Amino acid sequence: MIAIAIDGPSGAGKSSIARSLAGQMGYVYIDTGALYRAIGLYALEHGVEPTDREKVPALLPQITLELRHRQDGQHVYLNGRDVSEEIRTPAVSMAASGVSAIPEVRAFLLELQQGIAAKQNVIMDGRDIGTVVLPGAQVKIFLTASSEERARRRYQELLAKGKDVAYEQVLADVIERDRNDSTRAIAPLRPAPDAVTVDTTGNDFEQSVSQLRSVIEEKLAAL
Repeated sequence: MIAIAIDGPSGAGKSSIARSLAGQMGYVYIDTGALYRAIGLYALEHGVEPTDREKVPALLPQITLELRHRQDGQHVYLNGRDVSEEIRTPAVSMAASGVSAIPEVRAFLLELQQGIAAKQNVIMDGRDIGTVVLPGAQVKIFLTASSEERARRRYQELLAKGKDVAYEQVLADVIERDRNDSTRAIAPLRPAPDAVTVDTTGNDFEQSVSQLRSVIEEKLAAL
């Protein structure tokens, strides 16, 4: 099986680019961030602070997660409920950052993620795929862009969904998420030693997809 790991900060375009590449290459796309978002959503819905290291782990036995691939893309099911849209709000994004720093949450999701990759060719994106989840991945990419560029992309995405947001707040959220993800004690956001760093600042979507596909093809050809 071939595994392609794409890591990087919030708003770098990992999910949309990885989804496009998986479609082009016939791989299964796995959005691991969606799994953390679902747990963050569950915590919020149950009045639990996402950073609470006692109460969040206590919720895990109540949670069943499933990724289903449909014609319009990957859908995330939380206890049988499709939460694919609900998990894309700024509040849930911050909640995901909180729960992802809890060791029990990461252990809870690790087996699920590795089990999927063991059965099929995958493109998996997240924060620690190349460093922790799939350290043996044949291709590792660290995808990034400036915080302003990532905030602009997220802002436009939220506006397109009808959300009432201010760019300044989105930028502040991106900067805070970066700080949380890169300074946490467990599996902090950082490039794997053998990852190729790709900066997409100034790229349009197609340019970014093409840039990553070139890296992937070059790495696979060298195997």
